[in-house]
Amino acid sequence: MSANLETAHEAISQFEKVQSCKIVFDQLEMEVDKDSILNVLSQLKDGEHYQFRQLTDIAGVDYPNKSPRFEVVYHLLDFKQNIRLRIKIKVSEEETVPSITTIYPSANWYEREAFDMYGINFTDHPDMRRLLTDYNFEGFPLRKDFPLTGTVEVRYSDIEKKVIYEPVKLQQDFRNFDVQSPWEGTQYEKPNEIKEGSDE
Repeated sequence: MSANLETAHEAISQFEKVQSCKIVFDQLEMEVDKDSILNVLSQLKDGEHYQFRQLTDIAGVDYPNKSPRFEVVYHLLDFKQNIRLRIKIKVSEEETVPSITTIYPSANWYEREAFDMYGINFTDHPDMRRLLTDYNFEGFPLRKDFPLTGTVEVRYSDIEKKVIYEPVKLQQDFRNFDVQSPWEGTQYEKPNEIKEGSDE
């Protein structure tokens, strides 16, 4: 464990709004309240013992059986001292999270991705639209309760000369799927069936 990491840990632990701060696998990990995220990030970007100038990722995490349901995880890097920091905040489905685009402009697309995949809303975001899914997409694909098959299929119709949406139709029977010969189907023998040519 580096001296720089220890020094940063001691300094960040003194923040007023921090709920917890610890070192996990040689990385700093802290939890803060969602309403304090802007204040905390402003201090982290230009500190005396650390300068977390780079936002490397914002990730959503879904815990359907917990309350609040979601976590928003910010990954920061102090590239001068090679220190990584993970910040976690908890948020429910009804709550919104303050956008950090004024502090880290690169958060723009990260926040849009979290909105698109999990339905986590960010207030004061300059362009809160879906990013990876289609405009008419319903639901949030990375939530644990989203159906694995999806809800609609999108395809281009040569007859109608346009993109059409229709309910999902599974073309293959997964219950009889045979890994050894997937296209022929699975042949099951009945337990009491007597094979031809046997002496029994």
